[in-house]
Parts: sequence; structure tokens; C-alpha cells
Amino acid sequence: MWKLDIDQDTQLKLLKQEDAELLFALVDSCRPYLRQWLPWIDATQTVDNSRQFIELGLQKFAANNGLETGIWHKEQLAGVIGLHYIDRTNKKTSIGYWLAEPFQGYGLMTRACRALISYVFEQLQLNRVEIRVAVDNRKSRAIPERLGFVNEGVVREVEWLYDHFVDHVVYGMLAKEWSRN
Repeated sequence: MWKLDIDQDTQLKLLKQEDAELLFALVDSCRPYLRQWLPWIDATQTVDNSRQFIELGLQKFAANNGLETGIWHKEQLAGVIGLHYIDRTNKKTSIGYWLAEPFQGYGLMTRACRALISYVFEQLQLNRVEIRVAVDNRKSRAIPERLGFVNEGVVREVEWLYDHFVDHVVYGMLAKEWSRN
């Protein structure tokens, strides 16, 4: 099974069906916080919803078209990071992520992104990584900014978030620009 070590305490591991209960419990434990920025929270009401998410991630991985990994810190599931797709023709991908509140403020997501981006450029040999973040989501925006991504502009009203549209900032990184910082 796919695994990427970040440091001795932290790994990215492909989510598997056995993780469904832990994943659901983590989402459920910080539902109000995550709901501010993630449009799928209200649709995640049962462990079966988490199983379906994991199954879709496994199908993407099997088709070599993305992946969904758990961020494991000190053997605890802390959040999720993944590749939405892999466009082999244009050699690009897009990263999505979220981290439970108790694990924030320690640089964990920045390290997870750095490791996954290095994997994308070094192992997958892609040329471009994109991260899209809601304009007002300052914590999430800080990650691509910290990693040296280029702010390429704003896509207006691109996502429906329960009762309103949100704009996204598009951040891009090219393989020739990447260093492990």
C-alpha cells in the first residue's frame, strides 16, 4: 500500500476501508470548523459516507488518476491530503487538504504538502501543481504561500458553499521552480 514518510512521527498513507470509522470520527469531531470551508461536510453523515469517499480514492489510485491519503501523526489520523486527479497529457495535478483543529499550528500540513509536492515532481514527473483555496481561508492560503507558490489570480464564485458562492485564489508551482524549501 502507498505510504510516504514525512518524518519519524508523520506519514501519509493511502486511506483504506479499515480507516473509515476513524476518518468519520475525525470529521465529526470538528464538523463546525470544517464546515466553514468544505462543501461536503453536511453530506458526510455516516461511516458509510466515509467508506464511499475512501472507495473513490482507491479507485482513483488504481486508475493512476489521483489519491487520497490520511495524514498520520504519532499514529493518530490528523487529516487528509490528496491529488484530485493526474492529468498525464498536460503533466499537472491539483492538491486538496484539510487538518483537524487539534493538529493545527505545528507545521504539519506544510510538511505534508511539501512531501506530496516533492513526490509529484520527483516520482510522478509532473510539471505543475495547483492549489485552490477560498479567498477568506487565511490558514489554508498560508500553506502554498509559505511553500513559494505563485498566486495566479482569483476565480470568482467558483464554489457553492451551502448558501453562497466563494471565490478561490489559484496558486501554482512548476517543477522548475520547486525546491524543498
